[in-house]
Amino acid sequence: MSSDPRGPGEYPRETSGWAVGGATFAACMIMIIGVFQVISALQALIDDNFFVVTRNYTFNLDTTAWGWIHLVIGIILIATSWGLFMRAQWAGVAAIFFVSLSAIANFFFIPYYPFWSILVIALDVWVIWALTRRGVLRGT
Repeated sequence: MSSDPRGPGEYPRETSGWAVGGATFAACMIMIIGVFQVISALQALIDDNFFVVTRNYTFNLDTTAWGWIHLVIGIILIATSWGLFMRAQWAGVAAIFFVSLSAIANFFFIPYYPFWSILVIALDVWVIWALTRRGVLRGT
């Protein structure tokens, strides 16, 4: 008796080209988003007066604090993208979590730099979509 779970005529499934392409696309986009976050962070840390601070904003943080938040998120995203490139098991779930965190942070950053924040949120949503497609993270 065979302990093979496949039925007669079934063959092992190969990793789909679409799945490999989706994971590579997501890893590239996460790297780009991470670099965008680092650029935004450096701008906030180097020149506090670059960003226009709105009055009476509920989540009013100093632009230096926003700079550190974006810097940490950017570094984490760059590291996570390397994990996706290396096909690490942890990288798929971590990528979805950290990209979601990036979208939330940029949502709160909209009053400071609206166009840039909305652009990064759109890229974050695009990456989440790419990662959650069937077979992208598991290769099935």
